[in-house]
Amino acid sequence: MVGLARPRTFRDVALIFLGAAAMHFCTSFLGPFADHSSSIIVKTQVSSEYVQDAGQPNVFAPPPHDAHNHAAHVDPAPAPAPEPVKQPDPAPARDQRQEPAQELIKSPTKEIPQTVDTSYTIPETTILSHAPGWTVFRNIYMSNGTMYIVTSRPSSFPDIALITSTGLPAENTPENIAARMPTSEDMAFLTPQEAQDRWGGDQDKLEKNRIWSVPGNTFIINEPSQFLDHYYHFCAEWLFGAWAFWQGAFKAIVSPDSAAKTTAPPVHRAIFANAGAHGWRDRPGFNSYVFRSAFPALTVEVMEDWDDRIIATSSPTAPQRAWHFDTVLFTDRSASFRGPICGSQTQRIAAEATEHMRKAGNLTKLWWEPIRRAVLRFAGVDERTMDLGVKAEQVLAASTRMPAGAAESTRATSGLYDSDIVITYISRQASRRHLLDPDHAALVEALNEMCTKHGWELNVVEAEKLSKEQQLAIAARTTVMLGVHGNGLTHLIMMPVTPVSTVIEIFYPQGFAHDYHWTAHALGMRHFAIWNDTYHTYPNEPQVNYPDGFQGTEIPVYAPTVVKVIEERIAGMHPL
Repeated sequence: MVGLARPRTFRDVALIFLGAAAMHFCTSFLGPFADHSSSIIVKTQVSSEYVQDAGQPNVFAPPPHDAHNHAAHVDPAPAPAPEPVKQPDPAPARDQRQEPAQELIKSPTKEIPQTVDTSYTIPETTILSHAPGWTVFRNIYMSNGTMYIVTSRPSSFPDIALITSTGLPAENTPENIAARMPTSEDMAFLTPQEAQDRWGGDQDKLEKNRIWSVPGNTFIINEPSQFLDHYYHFCAEWLFGAWAFWQGAFKAIVSPDSAAKTTAPPVHRAIFANAGAHGWRDRPGFNSYVFRSAFPALTVEVMEDWDDRIIATSSPTAPQRAWHFDTVLFTDRSASFRGPICGSQTQRIAAEATEHMRKAGNLTKLWWEPIRRAVLRFAGVDERTMDLGVKAEQVLAASTRMPAGAAESTRATSGLYDSDIVITYISRQASRRHLLDPDHAALVEALNEMCTKHGWELNVVEAEKLSKEQQLAIAARTTVMLGVHGNGLTHLIMMPVTPVSTVIEIFYPQGFAHDYHWTAHALGMRHFAIWNDTYHTYPNEPQVNYPDGFQGTEIPVYAPTVVKVIEERIAGMHPL
């Protein structure tokens, strides 16, 4: 039976008209927002492009292909980055999008390149900056525990002995020194074709590469817990050097008007490849306190997590695969000691990082302030206290333009009022390595008399009786910090850097070590080494020496010598 056609009513005509109008509206106004991500764009070649990051002039870039020479180190002249090939890539996911530009950028700078999609591309490795033990990489790979540099020209890279090591604890023996030298199992070079052969997908089947990308910025710390679990070596040496090198690699700006902020890119994770969960933490708990307050959003991975990554890429029954790290600061203690500054002059790994960036002109005067202020703000220190150093420098600069006699002497030489001068004596009388008891008592009495006479504040600190917040609050105000050589002097990294900031370190006579001496100078403070009734300061500093009695409980000190040094320093003598 065939149905009979029904005549169209006015209602039918109206519905047809409304439907057509709706389709026209959607096409005209919503079309530009349609998702075209289903389009298939396949790029199968291996990329040989590199990008010069953040205006960095010293880039180790892959020049034209030549024969493999892993040992040679060629520092080519900077070359402009090639124009990237424009491709209609899909919009990045929310957590992959670039962070907004940070404050204080006063002139246009090149943006940090976005993470490369490694699904069909294996970007070559480049170096943004390098010093012995400190290297900022773009596009470095790890598989089965080996760090891989993918490059057409391995001879353009530094010797791997200046980048990495086997990660073993350090001993000063020929056997141990040899055992810490890296091999191809620690770091190796691959040509782009070798990388494609190992990790590339089957192009005929449109398979993706067997590479899993770790986006963002990562610190990889390739050293054992031997030194990391010590407050000085972690905060005043490793973190100090890491922050200097990271800031310098991107020519970061820190302005006196807002010294808590930096234009350096954020750090997303830290990987302690050879230290467990307790291997980077010190017994008093300052390492984790400083690290977490300075980088509150940081993800921390430890040796067990690194082992997970190794195991995941080491199955003998599966095709080879790798992790790709977008941007990495790779640090290695043993490699730093192979450098000329750390190995022969200071024995401080941070010296290689800071001196490299200073010579390059990449460190601002206030480069350490963002870390210092983040920690102190977390500890509850007020803004006026945190600004003491910056304000003192401004006052001193203004006082040089005043007529003679127009400024109070202390303020004219230090930028501080007498009430702002804080003398902090770190007492170690309850610990090993401390002063003779009578000398300690005489020193405290002399310091009290001096501070009463001048209207200065005195703190005699027994750290074991104070909370972390109390210790940091005192350090944040301290103008002169003194004490016997020991871990408590590490708090100098939280002192304000004023024109008269000073560290006075008391040694057993003839003894000397670089630790706090080097750190004080690196921050722009004056350091004095006290041998009972004599003192030594730059440029007449003693040689490193650990005589009998260095670690003992009978260290002498003549209090009037200490008072003389402090008063002369505050009066403007012994300038930097």
